[in-house]
Amino acid sequence: MTPPARRRYVALTEGFLTDPHHAKTAHGVLRYSADPVVAIVDGAYAQRNLRDVLPEMDKDVPIVATVQEALGYEATSLLVGVAVSGGALPLQFRAHLEAAIDAGLEIVNGLHQFVSEDPDLVARARASGARLWDVRKAGDIPLFSGDAYGVPQVVVLAVGSDCAVGKMSVMLELAAAARACGDQAEFVATGQTGIMIAGKGIAVDRVISDFISGAAEQLVLQVAKTTEFTLVEGQGSILNPAFSAVTYGLMFGSAPDLLVLCHEAGRDSIEDFDVPVPPLGQLARLYEAALAPLKPAPCVAVALNTRALDASGAKDYINRTQAQTGLPTDDVVRFGGERLWRALRSAAETTPKWASRRQAARR
Repeated sequence: MTPPARRRYVALTEGFLTDPHHAKTAHGVLRYSADPVVAIVDGAYAQRNLRDVLPEMDKDVPIVATVQEALGYEATSLLVGVAVSGGALPLQFRAHLEAAIDAGLEIVNGLHQFVSEDPDLVARARASGARLWDVRKAGDIPLFSGDAYGVPQVVVLAVGSDCAVGKMSVMLELAAAARACGDQAEFVATGQTGIMIAGKGIAVDRVISDFISGAAEQLVLQVAKTTEFTLVEGQGSILNPAFSAVTYGLMFGSAPDLLVLCHEAGRDSIEDFDVPVPPLGQLARLYEAALAPLKPAPCVAVALNTRALDASGAKDYINRTQAQTGLPTDDVVRFGGERLWRALRSAAETTPKWASRRQAARR
């Protein structure tokens, strides 16, 4: 079975639509995917429009109660639009998935629980011809080799104060800003939502721990040689007791030249753990110190998520953070990525890799 040439998504968020953490898959695809979301299945908001429920999305998408209603919008695919803790399929999603499969819709699933390994769902898909795509399933991945140190692109990695602070969104916005400035930049997806948007990548949180660095390296090595900047989506945080292993694997495997520190305004401790978030300048130095023995990479910008603040409060928080850290700071989702991109590009021009690339281009 081949995937649709262009997907028309039904996003399944049943009960989670307005939760920015758990519904981040649906939110990310709504905001950044070239494939449209034509309907949302969420009974709590049925018969309303997304613009009325989440005006910040700035999109007109009908919300319905059932998959059957969504079929009227010429959907091709059902997107499991949540990323819940532990990655199990929420119980209330089951009937919707069965209805979608029976109707022949492709299922695009980013959870750790694979629909392609559920005997009943597989049998239904075989009967209807529906395709089951578990985005987190990865093929064979080699161990880290060190080849990532030699790539010609300037590699920029998003690092964070915690999970779900906007690392994917930051790198997508910076990639768009780079292209708008005439630079060649590629976004590299390391999580399920990023893969749905980019159409490729590896969900590193599903990779066996010994191979995470190898997975990150493969992603960097696969970027076209003509690309100038590789913008790697970050995962987790070195401060998060549950997910720091993935963070370290990405840091060492992608071999970054520059770091962008991402933080949600007002978050002063790690979610679900009593771990304080230190001042951002100190946190930037922690990341730099972790990489220094292997391949030094300076933190050159701070990207803030100010969604909980009004515009005036956001600008004040940005200015205070910039003064405290001494680093260029902005909210690239809210105010655009050009300012931070120009700061990143200036920092890139001071790297040995940039000088080598320019020298090679003159030959």
